[in-house]
Amino acid sequence: MQTVWKGSISFGLVSIPIRLVAATQEKDVTFRQVHAADGGRIRYRRVCEADGQEVAYADVAKGYELPGGEMVVLDDDDLADLPVASTKSVEVLGFVPFAQIDPTALNRAYYVEPTGDLKPYALLRDSLERSGRVGVVKVALRNRERLAVLRTHDGVLVVQTMLWPDEVRRPEFGFLDEDVEVRQQEMAMAESYIETLSGDFEPDDYVDEYREALLAVVNAKAEGAETTAPAEPAEAEGKVVDLMDALRRSVEEAKAERAGTSGGDEPAGGTEDERPKKTPAKKRRSA
Repeated sequence: MQTVWKGSISFGLVSIPIRLVAATQEKDVTFRQVHAADGGRIRYRRVCEADGQEVAYADVAKGYELPGGEMVVLDDDDLADLPVASTKSVEVLGFVPFAQIDPTALNRAYYVEPTGDLKPYALLRDSLERSGRVGVVKVALRNRERLAVLRTHDGVLVVQTMLWPDEVRRPEFGFLDEDVEVRQQEMAMAESYIETLSGDFEPDDYVDEYREALLAVVNAKAEGAETTAPAEPAEAEGKVVDLMDALRRSVEEAKAERAGTSGGDEPAGGTEDERPKKTPAKKRRSA
């Protein structure tokens, strides 16, 4: 795996040499912009709007536009002098329960591989695992200092970058000030639906159906076959839905599907004592 960053973790007075490698790999189907008439690639040129001349990549610099429209041009030397302590070191700021980290702020994950003595690495990994906490750290990746969490996963340390607190928007919606009354029967029925579909998370049960269908279309076109559009889902009727009735039918359908998946002969609408035993979550596919 390609190295994204090399440096060390500062664990107190202990320095642990490491390298970071990307822990995830997005598998989107990517397209190129082409001329519809002949399939020729469309290329873009870097043109300076001041003189209209094409600019070589080596002559492109970073510019910050001031509120008045003036442009401040920065070169590599300007940025190199910034006092960023985390350029070569993952700086540990503290340790907190992972449950206190807002998942909204979590970003990309990187595996941490030791490049020196394994013992300090194992010590940090195992002590983190036993503590039930994660490290809050700072690290500079791609010329930007980032907040991150240092955690363990499958015997490996993981650095997962985060958004800074002022980058996470507050949910400011009018409905949050409204007093919504939920009846006890409705809550019980909603909880029953959740319980019916509860089980362990099995990542391999989830498949990107859209990507599979898109690749099938691409392959069919490449082979000269005709492509057919999938059937459109039926539109929901614009009727006012009785919430309790909809919840009850949802629970009955979920129980029936669960019983069919597990091969049981239990009736769909059994009582609490007759409810089928919990089985692993039914195989679902992500859109």
